[in-house]
Amino acid sequence: MVRIKSLCVYCGSSNDAPESHRVAARRLGALLAQSGIELVFGGGHVGLMGVIADAALGAGGRVTGIIPEHLVRAEVGHAKVTELVVVKSMHERKETMFVRSDAFAVLPGGFGTLDEFFEILTWRQLRLHDRPIVLVNLDDYWRPLLRLVDHLVERRYTRPENRDLIHIVGQIDDVLPAIFAAAPPRVVAKPRKM
Repeated sequence: MVRIKSLCVYCGSSNDAPESHRVAARRLGALLAQSGIELVFGGGHVGLMGVIADAALGAGGRVTGIIPEHLVRAEVGHAKVTELVVVKSMHERKETMFVRSDAFAVLPGGFGTLDEFFEILTWRQLRLHDRPIVLVNLDDYWRPLLRLVDHLVERRYTRPENRDLIHIVGQIDDVLPAIFAAAPPRVVAKPRKM
């Protein structure tokens, strides 16, 4: 059984997210705070990022945002988080989020969310880490992505067992149980550099 102190949540920055996704983000933020698990996220106050951070803070949780300086200048940095870490680049942001997190959850989002998801999944495939990755398939949002993964397996560009590196859940209340049920990590040290 895996016990975690921090969960990195990748999610969209669009303010046009469906209300059901906003409700789900609020629920996850509250669950993390109630469970004493720190939220690590992209540091923005917009879209689902802002929703989940506000919910975790509102429930008394610890929230760490990681944001590149060019986005702070664009005034999207969340000013009320417990800790806002300003980094120089998007690459440094992803690495810092990785170093500070014990597991990862992927909510609906756009290109940035996909970039973060595929990078952390690739690192796991390469055995640079073995922390749980949970894809939250709210309203079947990720169905096309999962079909693409199946296509990659069918065409032998990835091995069938690599699909099992992703834990897929349909509801927010299943995120933490999926993480806790994951196999204990075998890769002990957190790499300083990827």
